[in-house]
Amino acid sequence: MSKEYKIRTKNKNVFLRVRKGHFATMHSHINYYIDVTTQKTRLSEASAVAKEMVSAYRARTIVDTILCLDGTEVIGACVAEELTRDDFVNLNAHQTIYVISPEFIGGGQMIFRDNLVPMLANKHVLILAASVTTGKSALAAIDAINYYGGHIVGISSIFATVNECDGHPVHSIFNPHDLGDYQSFKPHQCPICQRGEKIEALVNSYGYSAL
Repeated sequence: MSKEYKIRTKNKNVFLRVRKGHFATMHSHINYYIDVTTQKTRLSEASAVAKEMVSAYRARTIVDTILCLDGTEVIGACVAEELTRDDFVNLNAHQTIYVISPEFIGGGQMIFRDNLVPMLANKHVLILAASVTTGKSALAAIDAINYYGGHIVGISSIFATVNECDGHPVHSIFNPHDLGDYQSFKPHQCPICQRGEKIEALVNSYGYSAL
């Protein structure tokens, strides 16, 4: 695997671990692998990420439920805690927020069991993801929330290549400008493959498997 390095911010606990190379996801080939494992699993980093994310939802945004994708439940709990703090200027002060995750069936479709449906129906839902690149996971979440009668208030992620998804704003801490030459290609149109360069690893929200 290529060497890992960090893209830092003013906050020592908010940074992006990246590797430059040739990687394959389920839907695309990319020239950077973005590793957010510790942000999703280490409390200090998850809390710092949450503090960055909630700035987009001050004052006027109601959030009843946080739908966590890509294993972001720890960050989701931290976001909920920030939004419900007494000193946070938000309509959620003193209120409870649900933090839930989807269940997947064939074809990647999201479903929610009957005991979770009340946490979506007529609720203001924030979608939380590790990254939004192709947007397919976010779109699946949007479709599911709409199906169960929820109201989407936004999409937050650590890294994103888009500013909106199906008309809903995407707020991210990092974007391709932080990487400089980030690129994503459809597998059959990948110029790295066309140059004969082998794929280094298969990557997804769980991590990477070197080839």
